[in-house]
Formats: sequence, C-alpha cells, structure tokens
Amino acid sequence: MQRKQFLAALACSGLALAAGPAALAQDKPLEWVVGYAAGGGSDVVARVIAEAMGRNMERVIVINNKPGAGTNIAAEYSARSRDYGNLMFTADFATLAANPFLFSKLNYNAERDFKPVGMLVRFPMLLVVNNEVPATNLAEFLAWAKQQKTGVSWGSAGLGSPHHLVGELFREQAGISNMTHVPYRGAAPAVQDVVGGQIPAMWADSATIIPFLSEKKLKAIGVASPARVDVLPQVATLQEQGLKGFEGYAWQGIVVPKGSSAEVVKKFSQSLQFALADTRTKARLAAMGVEPMPGSSEQMEKFVSNERSKWGRVITANNIKLD
Repeated sequence: MQRKQFLAALACSGLALAAGPAALAQDKPLEWVVGYAAGGGSDVVARVIAEAMGRNMERVIVINNKPGAGTNIAAEYSARSRDYGNLMFTADFATLAANPFLFSKLNYNAERDFKPVGMLVRFPMLLVVNNEVPATNLAEFLAWAKQQKTGVSWGSAGLGSPHHLVGELFREQAGISNMTHVPYRGAAPAVQDVVGGQIPAMWADSATIIPFLSEKKLKAIGVASPARVDVLPQVATLQEQGLKGFEGYAWQGIVVPKGSSAEVVKKFSQSLQFALADTRTKARLAAMGVEPMPGSSEQMEKFVSNERSKWGRVITANNIKLD
C-alpha cells in the first residue's frame, strides 16, 4: 500500500487519534511512527499524548506501528522519509542509545539522521522477585543472592533491552558475580516465569509490573530512580537503600527526519510541551507508572548524548551484541 493510501485509510478507519476544529481541513494527517506493536506501553504512550497534541495543533495525528528489529525498522523508515513536517518518530533508549553499540551495522545513524523535538516519558525500572524469595529490600536480597551456591538467574525483556542493561549495571555496582541473565522475548513471559517460580528475579519497567505488584503476585526490592514512583510510594529507591548514584530507565523522545525545518521542530516541540502539561494526560500517564519528561529539543539532545555514553560503556564492557 502506498504511503498516502495508508494514511488516508488510517484516518478514515477511526485510528486517527486527535482532531481539533480545523483538523478536517488538513490535507494530510501527521504520521507518528512507533517501533512497537499496537497495545504495548510505547504505543499507548503515543496515543495518549497524541490526543492532546492533536487538539493543540488542530491536526489529525495517526499512529503507524512498525515493530521489529529493536526499533530499527521504524528508525530506518523514519530516517529515510522526506515528508518533512508530516512525520515524527518515537525514538527511544534502543534507537538512540543502545542500538549503535548492539549492532555492528545500522541502516540509520542515531546521531545524524534525526533532529530532536523533545523527550516524552521515562519508565522507571524495578527489581522484582518471586514471593518465595526471602527478601523484601536490597540488603536482604544481596545477602540471599550471595548465599546461592548455584547462582541466581534473573530475567529481562530481551538481550540488549533497557531491562537487561540496567540489570548488568546493577550486578556491576552491587558487586554480585553469581547472577546469570536469562533473556526473554518480551517482558510478559519473563514476568510469568518469575510469578511461577521458574526464575527468582527480573528487572521490569513500571508499566508492565504495577498490576502484578498491586495483586501481590511479586515483591519489589527497589526502583532504579532517584525518587520513589508516585503510584508505588511504598517501594524504596535503590539509592536510598545504599546503591549510590544507581539510576536507569526505559525512556522515549520524539524526533523528526534531519531535513525537517527549524520551524517544524519548534512547532512540534511547543505542542509536545502543551500535551505533557495537560492535566488529563498527566493523570493517564501516572496511572501507567510512567513519568513525563518535559523539556526543549536542546535538552533532549544533551540527555541522549549522556545516555549513549553511559549505556555504550555497559554494552561494550559486557560484550553484548545482537548481530
């Protein structure tokens, strides 16, 4: 299907997410590319924020889900687009920070092929354990882990995922040598195995794990944030439990193809800040356990550069490769 036909079909099928009074007069919807399947956390975040952005811009916004290859398919598609002013892309931890180190060859350049618009949200990361593990805090977990003669298996959403890399950084900073990573194909099967006792622990993002914690199917040892998560005030940070400076998130921002004008970047950024400040949008994001990251395009550029350096070192030190 040609791209114009695809966008028209989406707009007509009810998948257009947001439209202000003047939106129907627009010749072309704004395409928002997401590198994950519909229904997942990244997709839901985009749809929630698109509603407010669409109202602010008085423009229809449609989500184009292009999952696969750790966001590389969506990234290449977006990088090659010349439809300036009509396309933006959710570029995340994988796209901009991890993949340049995880893959020996990419069909896009994370630093040169995009212009930053602004950060979207971050997903706090939590260390969670099966209910039978005799630990409720970091000190108890470390003491228990060090006593396991056969080691401790821990799961993640996949090799090279932010869950995996945060876990490797934790293992390094906590000084635990007997922890073995078990990569899964997504967070859902990993959670099920921790609940069922097939593995004792995992690193999970807030959006995935909150329902399981609420139903007391798992225990949280701590969160890898400098402050506690609003919807999980009972879960202490790992920093306050003694792991100084330990911090890690799955995060997302919006970028546009490099050929986009400064005017487009400014307009999209202003609309994004409006959406992130919107009361209803903030409430919906908070319910998911994700935290808005308002800020300028320049702030996003600096943040991403720091994250690329931080996680590039972890990937290189642990010789993690996906090809």
